[in-house]
Amino acid sequence: MSNCIAANTELSHCFAASIRSSHNKPNTTTNIPLHKCATDRFSSRFPLLSATSDEVRPRRIRNNGHMLSMLKNASGGSSDGLTYKDAGVDIDAGSELVRRIAKMAPGIGGFGGLFPLGDSYLVAGTDGVGTKLKLAFETGIHDTIGIDLVAMSVNDIVTSGAKPLFFLDYFATSRLDVDLAEKVIKGIVDGCQQSDCALLGGETAEMPDFYAEGEYDLSGFAVGVVKKDSVIDGKNIVSGDILIGLPSSGVHSNGFSLVRRVIAQSGLSLKNQLPGESITLGEALMAPTVIYVKQVLDIISKGGVKGIAHITGGGFTDNIPRVFPKGLGAVIDNDSWEIPPVFKWMQQAGKIEDGEMMRTFNMGIGMVLVVSQEASQRILDEQHGSYTAYRIGEVVNGEGRVSFIRFSQVVSWFRYI
Repeated sequence: MSNCIAANTELSHCFAASIRSSHNKPNTTTNIPLHKCATDRFSSRFPLLSATSDEVRPRRIRNNGHMLSMLKNASGGSSDGLTYKDAGVDIDAGSELVRRIAKMAPGIGGFGGLFPLGDSYLVAGTDGVGTKLKLAFETGIHDTIGIDLVAMSVNDIVTSGAKPLFFLDYFATSRLDVDLAEKVIKGIVDGCQQSDCALLGGETAEMPDFYAEGEYDLSGFAVGVVKKDSVIDGKNIVSGDILIGLPSSGVHSNGFSLVRRVIAQSGLSLKNQLPGESITLGEALMAPTVIYVKQVLDIISKGGVKGIAHITGGGFTDNIPRVFPKGLGAVIDNDSWEIPPVFKWMQQAGKIEDGEMMRTFNMGIGMVLVVSQEASQRILDEQHGSYTAYRIGEVVNGEGRVSFIRFSQVVSWFRYI
């Protein structure tokens, strides 16, 4: 144990946060007021934001007499909207636990833990699928939950540039239903095939009276490898670098405590059709997590990738700053990708504020790559039918701060000047 901690301590300057989903220092979502619009290097992306003065005085819009917000609250909700904490998950408490763990095991960091081995690092990660399992029990969809399990760990370790080598699972239940367990394991096998790693082994635990009838719990563990001189650690990120977002399939495997609270409040069931869509609510929510391993490793191989954030618990607000050196933040354009309908429905049904959505869910972007200007253009030019990528924002000066704008609203506002 002492050798492991010492090795990790050597890496602590590169990795600022814990392997756990909560961030060591929670960040608050910031909406930029128009009269203090940060131009910085972001203005090269949005030239209309440039100004000759450090204060822009907005004119009133004739049709309603209100100032145009750069980030309109799409939910129309107020302070009585649902929050993750209302649903029983306290992100700040999780962050406090991470702070205490860091005192006992200094040097833990990143989305995966690194262990030196010759000229390489072994990179390890562990995770579960949270209360998405509750929806699996209710819908009877068990053959894809294993994909979620693999995805949560391999997506974490690939953020260091590591190629997954093998995966192990833990399946626990009160009474073993062989047919059901086989469906779950099949999903795990599918996930390992998608990430090109071996299912090396696992543990099946039968614990009478511990779980409700027909229910089970899952955990997964992934190990990968990366050369020491190829580690993606974020230390070379600078203001002006570009954020590239890779689309998600939906909610993935985080925030389901809040999802379930929204469903209960809405009066809908998982069998009801997702409003405005051709699939049921259950089908939309159970869509398996995207496994980004092959796509990300391919992009890394072509150069220019400086940092990678897996957008899980903590959403954009907490996860993106985890890869930044001190003194840097990000500005994200909410109009640069299409937010999937399931998130729009949840925000409206739960009256959830924008900041809460951005700190809880992936909002349609499951992985964010921080790349150089040159690499960003190549990535966007090379995308084709096999994958999609979006330029979603830019790195700016500002300690751990993630700000959001809607560029289309800024353009609309300038038309009134």
